[in-house]
Order: sequence, then structure tokens, then C-alpha cells
Amino acid sequence: MLDKRKFYIDGQWVDPVKANDLEVIDPSTEEPVAVISLGDQGDTDAAVAAAKAAFPAWSRTSPEERLAFIEKILEIYERRAEDMAWAISHEMGAPQDMSLGDQVGAGRGHIRNFIRAFRDFRFVRPLGDHAPGSVTAWEPVGVVGLITPWNWPMNQVTLKVIPALLAGDTAVLKPSEIAPLSSMLFAEIIDEAGVPAGVFNLVNGDGAGVGTQLSVHPDVAMISFTGSTRAGIAITKAAADSLKKVVLELGGKGANIVFADADDKAVVRGAAHCFYNSGQSCNAPTRMLVERSVYDRAVETAAKVADRTSVGSAHQPGKHIGPVVSKAQWEKIQDLIQTGIDEGARLVAGGTGLPEGVNRGYFVRPTVFADVSNDMTIAQQEIFGPVLSIIPFDSEDEAIEIANDTPYGLTNYVQSQDGARRNRVARQLQSGMVEMNGEPRGPGSAFGGVKASGRAREGGVMGLEEFMDSKAISGWDREA
Repeated sequence: MLDKRKFYIDGQWVDPVKANDLEVIDPSTEEPVAVISLGDQGDTDAAVAAAKAAFPAWSRTSPEERLAFIEKILEIYERRAEDMAWAISHEMGAPQDMSLGDQVGAGRGHIRNFIRAFRDFRFVRPLGDHAPGSVTAWEPVGVVGLITPWNWPMNQVTLKVIPALLAGDTAVLKPSEIAPLSSMLFAEIIDEAGVPAGVFNLVNGDGAGVGTQLSVHPDVAMISFTGSTRAGIAITKAAADSLKKVVLELGGKGANIVFADADDKAVVRGAAHCFYNSGQSCNAPTRMLVERSVYDRAVETAAKVADRTSVGSAHQPGKHIGPVVSKAQWEKIQDLIQTGIDEGARLVAGGTGLPEGVNRGYFVRPTVFADVSNDMTIAQQEIFGPVLSIIPFDSEDEAIEIANDTPYGLTNYVQSQDGARRNRVARQLQSGMVEMNGEPRGPGSAFGGVKASGRAREGGVMGLEEFMDSKAISGWDREA
């Protein structure tokens, strides 16, 4: 078992102020893979103090200097890709191939996209020809607290750490205590890249401990959080007294609207997307809204996708899905599947219990419910497991109404060959993102939502601006 009790503070791996051990459990085996320590107030204070002391010098470095450090981080990240994949597979259960390809690949892609966006980033921008002496300057916020989840570890760590450092901020990262190993490896990468001491710090801990300590800390200027809506509300309240900037990327309950003229692969694509990463994605299309004329065929197709989606250990290669992250998460998903049955949804694939032939590990059967009404629990709550709810609709207006009838507003999906309809529907959906006909959002597109999904904008130029404050200046000499 790995001993990972130390924290990365002020350029050094240091012992915690007070021992508070926690085992990291491998969800494929239910056995401990590592032991970490949960931080105390003294650890949080030390990390924030190091970041505060490093801020003046780091914020005054040139953009070119900061970019060179990020390029070095990318180089080392790519070299240590297999180590990173191992960590992610063992801490949160992403299968070996998926971990190396998509989990690690997500971090690589974000770093590259931030490098591209930063090269063209203008820190001083003219207001316009109507006001030749007025400019908007973009400047670092200060010390930022970064709180990240377990489901896509490097996706979220790179979406926060990289733009923060490029902006000129200094950072304290609190990764999920359930899946901290990948973030600790990321700290090793930053250290090897030679980032100055105190610019980046890592303290492990839980939300009630280190998470709250960062949220209320008077020397933390900003909190960037990704996780549950419940925790996001608590962080916002905790941060209010110190008036710090709070950026939240929260849950989702995405609707995937399948019109009768959708392409032949639309349902297959949507169901597979729902089950991917064992359903542990905030932007998963977990509600499939299907036009009634093609509804029965869609239900049959989705059930077939579930039946042929294999489930297996994260330690094995292949295209299967792995376990969910923890026993608590497994039990929550089981309860919600049973609730779907009890409330009258028609179970057409999967169901409660472990997959056939499995007797250990937090594995969930890919599950499909048909004849779901949008007021059912499984249509309203974020399940965070491989569970698809299929809902019929009769008209475009009804589809939009159902899609928007949710507290969340992260990602929605539209499947239709009618371009005018796609455009029209996309503009009426209440979400921060809309993906249509399986086309992914372009590199550098902002990731984020509305309503109970929070209002973060992560990635690309907007993701850089999230970690800065704007300053309006008049009397600017453009010739200086």
C-alpha cells in the first residue's frame, strides 16, 4: 500500500501538522491502495501563507515566463502519462485503456488548449474607437483555492491549475480525498517543472475540513469548485463573509432530444455516452427524450446497448466500463434504481445488484428505464451512475418544455437532420452547452452551465478570464 501522507507546501513535501489517516480504496477490488492524511487548519494555513508570499513575485512574471513553465508541465505530463493512468484507474475505477486515452487525455488536451489561447491573450484591450484613451486590463485575482472532484480528476485539475498559474495567481489545490493520487502525481510534475516554491500547493482533506477552511480563509481571494450542487451552495455561503470570488461547476441532468429524423446512430451514441465513465459525468445525457413515432424502436435500441456494455475491472484493458467510485456511491445508485422501479418506470435493461458473475467491487449494471415521466425521481435527481431514463414527446415545444423542466442546466443534446430546427431548439434550451448530432464542442469552447449547474466557464479564453479581474483604465497612452 502506498504511503501518501505528505502534502506539497511551499515547494516541499511536508508532514501533516496532525496525523489523520484515510485509506484510498480501489473500487475494483474494495481493497486499500494507498493511505493519505486529511489536512488540519494548520496545514491549510501553511499552504495559503506560502501562496500569499509567492504571489507578488509570481504575479509580476512576464506572460512568456509563465507560458514556458506550462509548456514544461505539458512535456512532463506526457512523459508520465502511464503513471497518471495507473493512479486514476486505481483511485476511481476508470478502465486501463479509457484512463490512459480519455482521462489522461483530457488533461493533456486542456493544457494544450490553454497554451494556444494564452499565446493570443491580450492583457490590455482598447475599449473601442469611440474611447481611444480607455482600456480594459486583465490582472490576477490573488491566492486561489481549487477544489476538485473524483470523477474526471485531471480534467478538472488542469481546468483550474493551468489557467490560474497562467493568469499570475498562486494556488492551493484540495483534490477529492476519494481520488487524490493523480493530483499528488500532478504536484510531482509541477515540482519537476521548476515552478517556484509557493506558487502551487496541495493539501488533501475533505469538504468539511480543508474545503471549508479554504472557503472562509481571509487570504484566499477566490474559490473555484467542481462538485455537487449541495456542496456548491455550502461553499458560496461559507465564502460570503470574506466576499471572495466564487466560481462553481456543479451537477447536471442533461436531456438528449431525439427527433424522428435523427440519424441511425443517434440512440446508440446517446446511450453509450450515458454509460461512459460508468455514468460518472456531470454532462452525461441521462434523460433521452424521443419523438413518439420512433419511441419503441429507440427503447429497444437503448436496451441492446445496455445489454452489450460489458462491466469489468479497471485493471484490465478493453472497452468495458469499470466500477463506480465508492461503496456509498454504489448504494446511492442502487437506491435510485429501485426508486425508479417503485415509481412505475418500465425497466428494460439492467437493474439492481451486481452484474452477473461479479462478487466484489462497486460495479453497477448498465440500466435503462422506459416510460419515464419527468416528475419521477430518476428524471430529476442526478444519479451519477450508468442509468438512462427514456421519455416520449409529441412536439418540439413539448420536448423543449421537458428538457428545461429540471433544476440543472449544464449540457443538453439535440439529434435531428433539420438544421433550422437544431438551431431553433438549441437557442431555447436552458443550459450552458448544447451538443448536436454527436459533434463535440470545439477546442477552447467554454465548459459550464446555468441554474443549479453553477455558472463557471472553464477552458479557452473564458477559462483564463475566470482567474482574473478586469480593470477599466482611462487616459491610457497607446504609444507608451
